[in-house]
Amino acid sequence: MTPGTGAAPAPGRDCYVLPLRWQQDHGIVELTAYLRGLARLCQVIIVDGSPDTVFARHHRAWGAFARHLRPDPGLAYRNGKVNGVITGMRAAGGERVIIADDDVRYDSRPLARVLGLLDDADLVIPQNYFSPLPWHAAWDTARTLVNRAAGTDYPGTLAVRRSAFFGAGCYDGDVLFENLELMRTLRAAGARIAAAPQVHVRRLPPTARQFAGQRIRQAYDSLAQPPRLAAELALLPALVLAAATRRYAALGNAAVAAAGIAEIGRRRNGGTTVFPPVCSLLAPAWVAERSVCSWLAIACRLRGGVAYAGHRLPRAATPVAVLRRTRALGAPRSAEPGPRV
Repeated sequence: MTPGTGAAPAPGRDCYVLPLRWQQDHGIVELTAYLRGLARLCQVIIVDGSPDTVFARHHRAWGAFARHLRPDPGLAYRNGKVNGVITGMRAAGGERVIIADDDVRYDSRPLARVLGLLDDADLVIPQNYFSPLPWHAAWDTARTLVNRAAGTDYPGTLAVRRSAFFGAGCYDGDVLFENLELMRTLRAAGARIAAAPQVHVRRLPPTARQFAGQRIRQAYDSLAQPPRLAAELALLPALVLAAATRRYAALGNAAVAAAGIAEIGRRRNGGTTVFPPVCSLLAPAWVAERSVCSWLAIACRLRGGVAYAGHRLPRAATPVAVLRRTRALGAPRSAEPGPRV
């Protein structure tokens, strides 16, 4: 076993790709136990952009049971997660691949269900939920419930067929909302997309500090969805006007409506088993937050983009029409699979 490589490739085996970049090793014991158990069920590929000393510690912890790799140095997207995903997809030995953030925690049942859905789809979108649920995770879950009521939530994990991924030409890594970019790119290529909100996959909550740092970035994602952005931008003037004219009944009705919409999302597709009622009650607070953060996101765009991992990313995601037009024109693909590494 050579350093930076880890366990040997496993041709034909289902794969789990984990891109990460840690500055410190807080949580490594828990993550190692999770990955070790996962390695009994599928091939685990960890694409690690951590500093050298942290990478070396990770290799000692994970190299015996997982493929532990550096991101391909030939990939230079500003969103480093995409560099890790493409590197991991190239290394995957099987056709069915799960991509997951480092806070996602599958157990055997949702893992099997998501992989099984790939038999009839090219991309599967499961549903994340936070456990444990501190106050800030409950607050953020209100956003999830509103998304579920409106259509589709965007989790920190997807499952994809390797052939479909490379058949679509991979995806652009110079955007902030990389999961939406992947969904749109595969859809533009004619892939079969399966939303699976009934498959609940646990996710560890962020720290309160991480939660605070995500507020504007999450609002920035709406720049990729203009109708949603317009609605969110309209919230703040409406709320300010109602408060200024002392239309407290209107404010109360708006709060009730927000909670009601979230409750619709909570009750869909078995959501009551993983989302407690308090999350719906926090929806008015989340709506108030988004009414401010959407305007701050616009301010970031005017300054050149949102700050992310040492870069500024002006685009949240590529419009579907642009992806279809680019594909119709036969633009060159960004990252062919090449030999498995």
